[in-house]
Amino acid sequence: MPETGDIAPDFTAPLANGDVDSFTLSDRLEEDAPIVLAFFPGAFTGVCTDEMCTFQARISAFDDVGASVYGISRDSPFALNEFREQNDLEFGLVSDLNEQIIDEYDVAMDFDDLGVYGVAKRSVFVVDADGEITYAWVSDDPGVEPEYAEVEAAVEDAA
Repeated sequence: MPETGDIAPDFTAPLANGDVDSFTLSDRLEEDAPIVLAFFPGAFTGVCTDEMCTFQARISAFDDVGASVYGISRDSPFALNEFREQNDLEFGLVSDLNEQIIDEYDVAMDFDDLGVYGVAKRSVFVVDADGEITYAWVSDDPGVEPEYAEVEAAVEDAA
């Protein structure tokens, strides 16, 4: 699992932003950094909806320092666009349908009792303009949300 001080694994994946575009992390660093990568297990679930809506409610704190927030889940870009629309999310959501990013960041989790495998653990990584991870938080409990003030402080430090 990447840790603070490591170079963030690069990736290219579909970005649900009202349309569907391609997102490559390394291409976004100069313009969008610091970048918050907020992995979540699945759209339209209670805690995930709360988390993404909390990031939206606090978006001005990220905008104020020129940071960008991106959610990442295994959902399709089409489902993520609907999720964005229903929750009035202004930031883009990255579709990791093939589990490539989740594997690269080593944040996969299974719900054996539900027959659901390879979804993202709730986790947050802050990546600075040099591609370095300046903050990493991963929870083994999908019911636990990140400390948003801590994420905001990490973004300010990385700006």
